Amino acid sequence: MSLDPATIRRIAALARIRVEDDQVESLRTELNGILGWIEQLNEVNVEGIEPLAGGAAMALTMRDDVVTDGGKADQILSNAPERIGNFFAVPKVVE
Repeated sequence: MSLDPATIRRIAALARIRVEDDQVESLRTELNGILGWIEQLNEVNVEGIEPLAGGAAMALTMRDDVVTDGGKADQILSNAPERIGNFFAVPKVVE
């Protein structure tokens, strides 16, 4: 499928996007490329594959809910400009 300049202008009007005359050709090239990808996807054999509308149908893996302090204070603070113990040192902002 190939789009012509009149169709590009119609799409732009429906999307309420102002398109100058010198932009029509580049948009036509881009949209034709996108439609080419869609045509390639239509060629994929999806026989017997259930449609997936979202991740809700997938089972989530569970982990133990354990509270920790992370144990990575040195890694976290390695790029801090200043630190005091295991904390970021910041300038006082309230007088």
